[in-house]
Amino acid sequence: MSSPQVALVTGAASGLGRAVATALAARGAQVMCADVDEAGGQAVAEELGGTFVRCDVRSLEENRAAVAATEATYGGLDLLYANAGVSSGIGLGEEFDEERYRHVMGVNLDGVVFGIHAALPAFERRGGGAIVATASLAGLTAVPLDPLYAANKHAVVGLVRSLAAMKEQRGVRINAVCPGFSESKIIAPFREALVAQGLPIIPAEQVADTVLALFDGDMSGECWFVQAGRESQPFGFRNIPGPRA
Repeated sequence: MSSPQVALVTGAASGLGRAVATALAARGAQVMCADVDEAGGQAVAEELGGTFVRCDVRSLEENRAAVAATEATYGGLDLLYANAGVSSGIGLGEEFDEERYRHVMGVNLDGVVFGIHAALPAFERRGGGAIVATASLAGLTAVPLDPLYAANKHAVVGLVRSLAAMKEQRGVRINAVCPGFSESKIIAPFREALVAQGLPIIPAEQVADTVLALFDGDMSGECWFVQAGRESQPFGFRNIPGPRA
């Protein structure tokens, strides 16, 4: 009988992170719940029979510590859901704030980069693994209302697609999930406006289903959209124009 999979989930205290942690635990995985929200993250971990570790994903050292805690607690690491994220709420006009900009880029981009970097040695010790990063439909299209969010989510998409070769080199698969407006803290400030416009809010559990499908499959370097009323599938990127003589 094979041992249960071990998963590290960032942003596990609420929203998509909580939904994925719950889905993983429901099928028998051992889950390390990481978040800056200590009370929320601890509550989720206790509910699921998992373990909580405080992790500010903007810090490389805290990402390394979260991976180390996972290995120390469960003996290894098989799955990483690099999920923690925030919206910016600012553009590049007079409202621009450098501190907010650094915070948003730190969570949404550095958090994915640092998380993957910290997890790779653990995957190598395990003989392979799988990563899913939370991007967004904002990583696949223009978002005039939050260009900085679009910028870091486009970066996550580019990172995931570029790291796909790890499957052959290190036995590690990496994919991205790109949801539309989903139940999470990110949409809380404008959720009512979305509903008033008739835009459906995607249940976090629907996103979790796609994340688990990405963990279970054999794909790598794919970016799967999640949209209300549609079946999730990989986004079809067009190839860039080739050179001409």
